[in-house]
Amino acid sequence: MNPRKRTLPLPKTGRGELTRRKILDAAKREIGRRGFAEASVSTITAEAGVAQGTFYIYFRSKEDVMRELVLHMGRMLRHHLTEATAAAADRIDAERLGLRAFLDFVRRNPDLYKVVEESQFVDEKVYRQYYTEFAKSYRIALSAAEKRGEIAAGRNGSTTEVRAWMLMGIAVFLGQRYGLWDPKTPLEPIVDAAMGLIADGLLPAAPARNR
Repeated sequence: MNPRKRTLPLPKTGRGELTRRKILDAAKREIGRRGFAEASVSTITAEAGVAQGTFYIYFRSKEDVMRELVLHMGRMLRHHLTEATAAAADRIDAERLGLRAFLDFVRRNPDLYKVVEESQFVDEKVYRQYYTEFAKSYRIALSAAEKRGEIAAGRNGSTTEVRAWMLMGIAVFLGQRYGLWDPKTPLEPIVDAAMGLIADGLLPAAPARNR
């Protein structure tokens, strides 16, 4: 099944769209808190305050709801990061602003973030789509920054594809650690530490030569 295709047509009325949105919001909370296996159509509709039969007007299954939530999360987050980095001075500044905005987004949307992680066990295709679409836009941004001289060219033929996935990996695991598991630690020192690695790498600074 192609996750880009909706299984049922969108509502034609504002009231229908509101009901559909209530079901999606309830599913986000239920799956985020209980996990996909424990959440059910009955618990989702109870949380939404609608009849079980109403669910099937808008979705064919619990899996359909998860797919919709994953794609919605991708759209929301990409829009959020685009806005957060719009005023960046250069690519390194964009990395800092983007990472800070991402961690803040995870803290404010923990249930939605958990839904994305759960989706890898339910529909690997939509899970892959979520990350590959991010990687595509990331790769384009890194390539442009490299051409502008804002970041170094890849070493030993490394591509922006590899760099994009590496940077995404840093964000994903920092999101789990400091977005979900520890949402109280101040974010600035975390971002500073990450940017030290991203901008400077792991090698120690070369000693200054005597003039």
